[in-house]
Amino acid sequence: MAASASPAAAAPPPPFARALSSSTSRLFALPLPLHPTRHKSPRIAIRAPIATRSSLISDPAAAAAAAAAAAELGFDAVSEAELREKGFMGMRKTKLVCTLGPACGSAEALERLARGGMGVARLNMCHGSRDWHRGAIRALKRLNREKGFCVSVMMDTEGSQLLMADHGGVSSLKIEDGSEWLFTTEKFEGSRPFTIQVNFEGIVVGDELVIDGGMVTFEVVEKVGNDLRCKCTDSGLLLPRAKLSFWRDGVLVERNFGSQPYRQRGIDFIAVSLVKDVDDIKHLKNYLARRSLDSIKVIAKIESLDSLKNLKEIVGASDGVMVARGDLGVQVPLEQIPAIQREITLLCRQLNKPVIVLLSFLNQWLNTLLPLVADVSEAVRQYADALMLSAESAVGAFAEKSLSVLRMACGRMELWNREENQQKLLSQHQLAVSLPDRISEQICISAVEMGI
Repeated sequence: MAASASPAAAAPPPPFARALSSSTSRLFALPLPLHPTRHKSPRIAIRAPIATRSSLISDPAAAAAAAAAAAELGFDAVSEAELREKGFMGMRKTKLVCTLGPACGSAEALERLARGGMGVARLNMCHGSRDWHRGAIRALKRLNREKGFCVSVMMDTEGSQLLMADHGGVSSLKIEDGSEWLFTTEKFEGSRPFTIQVNFEGIVVGDELVIDGGMVTFEVVEKVGNDLRCKCTDSGLLLPRAKLSFWRDGVLVERNFGSQPYRQRGIDFIAVSLVKDVDDIKHLKNYLARRSLDSIKVIAKIESLDSLKNLKEIVGASDGVMVARGDLGVQVPLEQIPAIQREITLLCRQLNKPVIVLLSFLNQWLNTLLPLVADVSEAVRQYADALMLSAESAVGAFAEKSLSVLRMACGRMELWNREENQQKLLSQHQLAVSLPDRISEQICISAVEMGI
């Protein structure tokens, strides 16, 4: 359309408008990454002049003009509201992903999460029925259409895990160390004391059962008919329909769940669980391409030793990466997780790929008001493109509060990062005197900043 317009109409938009267009697009508006000012590639380092950036914050008229430009560019309701309130430099760059579940399944709860900053809704295929997932997708699309939001849908596939329910309640259950529980495949309504429903196969006496990446651990001590009697070896909280994996002789035992419902309409991203090598990503991408579904972006979940061994190839072949700290903690010593997260994030920055960090950092918010935001701050400082709530939003008692704290923590850390970077620039001493030398000096400084 630009080619047929008049020369005056074809003039490029102001710098801040171009930056706004790239920074408030969907979660992964590829080939541009989530953070246009964070990545080091010169083709995406779009920055407004200092005067323009400062005026957007201090001058209400400039902020209103920017908001009008945002409306013309088709921004969603949340991004436009942030722009009007804070100006471009005050807008939050870190995207927020929320896992949907019983705590936020209604249309009203979804709208509150969307207004609170949810940019992507994650559907965990390990939990809930296919009909429930379809209903959630329809509700999200209706919300986008009627309320002006732009919430994308991510389908998180099943991996080597079993579905497990507790005594039938909707809240978490405290499992004490040394207590014995009966794991049964029998289906029953309500709850039974010290009984857990689970669809297992192939588990034998001596196996170690790890729930939700280490929230609770059991050892199988006896087989009772078709059921298993297990002893808790590491106490913790048991969530409704939690993930379960089992180990035998120090090796994780995997289970094949067969075909996934990739044909489900309305999906924007597929997060692939337990990626072993690059072939897992290529196979799925070929599958989607053959069915004309290549608009769906493939996210590789890094949650096993195999994925760490083939990390660079997996990141290069995927459209984005999710760092599943909880699942990694099952196979990797916990003290190594922060360093591994930093390494993965740095590699994604180098390869220009978006990265989501799933920390389970607010598990204390499931039933209490004791947030831990240190991990949030560290992930933002590492320039993670998105942070994800899991059980906090799916089954937690404070889903909206968790999202609010996450949003505020991201905004605060981004502000501190900008101030820190500005101080670093201010501390540089100008050495050149003549104009040609000063130009050369600025080129060198810019090259260093871009990592060339």
